[in-house]
Amino acid sequence: MKYLPLLLLSLLFVGCDKGDDTPQNPTEAFYFPPTTGSTWETKSIASLGWNQSAVQPLKDYLAQKNTKSFMILVNGRIVMEEYFNGHTAAATWQWNSAGKTLVATTTGIAQQEGLLSINNKASQYLGTGWTSETLDKENLITSRHLLTMSSGLNDASELVIKSNLTYLADAGTRWSYHNVFQKLMDVVAAASKQDFEVYFNTKLKNKIGMDGFWNYGAIFKIYNSSTRSMARFGLLALNNGKWNDEQIINETYFKESISTSQTINPSYGYLWWLNGKSKYMVPGGQTVYQGALVPNAPADMYAAMGAEDQRIYVIPSKNMVVIRMGDASDPANPNFALSGFDSALWEKINAVIK
Repeated sequence: MKYLPLLLLSLLFVGCDKGDDTPQNPTEAFYFPPTTGSTWETKSIASLGWNQSAVQPLKDYLAQKNTKSFMILVNGRIVMEEYFNGHTAAATWQWNSAGKTLVATTTGIAQQEGLLSINNKASQYLGTGWTSETLDKENLITSRHLLTMSSGLNDASELVIKSNLTYLADAGTRWSYHNVFQKLMDVVAAASKQDFEVYFNTKLKNKIGMDGFWNYGAIFKIYNSSTRSMARFGLLALNNGKWNDEQIINETYFKESISTSQTINPSYGYLWWLNGKSKYMVPGGQTVYQGALVPNAPADMYAAMGAEDQRIYVIPSKNMVVIRMGDASDPANPNFALSGFDSALWEKINAVIK
């Protein structure tokens, strides 16, 4: 009997030795890379028990489809980091519409600081007459309508100027993918009394160690950054807006962002795309398609999607973030968001992770 305590202690240590730190172990700590420097912990494919024979076919596919960079993170650690066609870890690339999620997040930060409310009419911050609608129709549009693509403004032109912002439907009654979301940047600027980029840099970019800059073109306002900076934002999203011990964006607001925001297109949140819903719509039309956005991707996935297949896939059930940057996978069809590339890519990813 005197050996029993020693035996129990021995069994305890054996039980705690997992051999590696695979994310399937629920006790593994979530990792955040330092906000300065190039240090970033990695994790081997072998330690995850993934199918190593499927890795090269995935790389080959990515190279064939004009990819510049690709990353897979599990619990914050890099499992794959690949660069193609001369692109490097230091090089920047445009997020295109994937950067909408940066605007949505920054808007939420401004709300949590009491600078604005997304339920207030947009003209409270933009001033009356920011559209070419009648005042009664303009006053129906809230910042939340801009976040959810349901402003009802005419979507015939992507150029966001007053003469193009004409009435098509009452706010909240029509979903339409539209660049008018960019007015949220003006809402934040007015509410914070500083340039949007200055506020964004202070409240979001610098706090999680991102690099990058906003390119203010004639039509689009596009974020450009390194691949790792895109991955940093993906990690923030995977952790419900928290970075290390700091809640950068209110968790309640962030969870609203990645939940169905209106009934017209249930696969859309606050500028985030949502998988696993019963139906979805795509940019450029009013057709409602039945089924999930990307049927062969995890149902709980939410994604930042930009033209030419810029992607941040966030998969909570797998503690995973996947990043893809590059030129359009199909140059003849650069698309605005969802494309056939998503399904084909997930076929290759599934072969690796299953």
